Amino acid sequence: MKLDAIDLRIIDALRRDGRMTKLKLAEAAGLSPAACWERLRRLEDGGVIRGYTAIVDLDAAAPRTTVIVEISLKSHQQADFRRFEQAVGKEPAIVACDATGGGIDYVLRVVVPDIDSYQRLIDRLLDPAIGIERYFTYVVTKSVPVGGG
Repeated sequence: MKLDAIDLRIIDALRRDGRMTKLKLAEAAGLSPAACWERLRRLEDGGVIRGYTAIVDLDAAAPRTTVIVEISLKSHQQADFRRFEQAVGKEPAIVACDATGGGIDYVLRVVVPDIDSYQRLIDRLLDPAIGIERYFTYVVTKSVPVGGG
């Protein structure tokens, strides 16, 4: 899908405030509400805008600890990756899992109430059937806002 300057203004405005009214979005894009709505629908239908989310301040909701975990698997067959990915997909505390190239296989972002909860999660993941060879744990001490927010 080819995007023009107006599409980019719509995307930028929504990135800054996904809850803005359609009228305010049209003003930000320099369009009539009907023309803006048509472009917004095209961006959504084309998969450029995949959804709208709320930014939640977890510190305000409940105490928590964020941990980054590097994972290396024992074996690197397709079935090994699939088995590991299925196991982490069942753990709600794992909020992100990225497969990587290089010296490690995966990087996990884990959000738990405390370190004891994290250790119980790791103990479950160290089941031999899941296939973890080694892991490295990094406790997040501060999250730094960057780039896109």
